[in-house]
Amino acid sequence: MSDITEDTVRHLANLARIALTPDEVTKLTGELAAIVDAVEKVTAVATPDVPATSHPIPMENVWRDDVVADQLTAEQALTGAPDHDGSRFRVTAILGEEE
Repeated sequence: MSDITEDTVRHLANLARIALTPDEVTKLTGELAAIVDAVEKVTAVATPDVPATSHPIPMENVWRDDVVADQLTAEQALTGAPDHDGSRFRVTAILGEEE
């Protein structure tokens, strides 16, 4: 069983600058204890002869050579644009800074 106490949870919340209600402290104490216990179980069976994995099946990237192909001209790219200035797409400002 882990050593996670309500005092530990309050201390961690203080370090993270998170305000917790007494009910949240109680709930998180149990949840964190369960997480620590699960990690302890995995650590117990993780031996040097068991390789660390992020996926259960070996994964491999499929690469292809970069080959220059037919490219769109600026005019072709802009034909379907709802708004443009002749050489660039025109979009609405999203950060509230109208120009």
